[in-house]
Amino acid sequence: MRLVHYPTSGHNGDSRPDGEATTERRVVATDVDLADSLLCQTRGLMFRRSIPDDYALAFRFGSVKTRDVHMLFVFFPIDAVWIVDDVVQRIERLQPWRSFERERCDLLVELPAGAGSDIEPGDRLVLESA
Repeated sequence: MRLVHYPTSGHNGDSRPDGEATTERRVVATDVDLADSLLCQTRGLMFRRSIPDDYALAFRFGSVKTRDVHMLFVFFPIDAVWIVDDVVQRIERLQPWRSFERERCDLLVELPAGAGSDIEPGDRLVLESA
């Protein structure tokens, strides 16, 4: 599985007037783990010392509601992305040990810090079969 970014504007900054994603795409992560059990979701990235540059941890939920991310026992910064129906709602850089954020989503993705630097609200971020 991989995580693919479809921006709503091109690299030159031109936005499409209808807000639709461009045909451009960038593979953000090729090594995607699904946190599909309560234990995996609770543990998240806690106690890991690092993650590879091409890694993502994805939390799929059956419905849209407010989801929390905390950074207790996470030893490195990450980019957290809250997504509803493949559309990015929010992206935040979270710092080890001291960050706590929440937003509504049906998919939450945790990436290495910097991997989400060109992802913006309104862009599409899609889990695809490799």
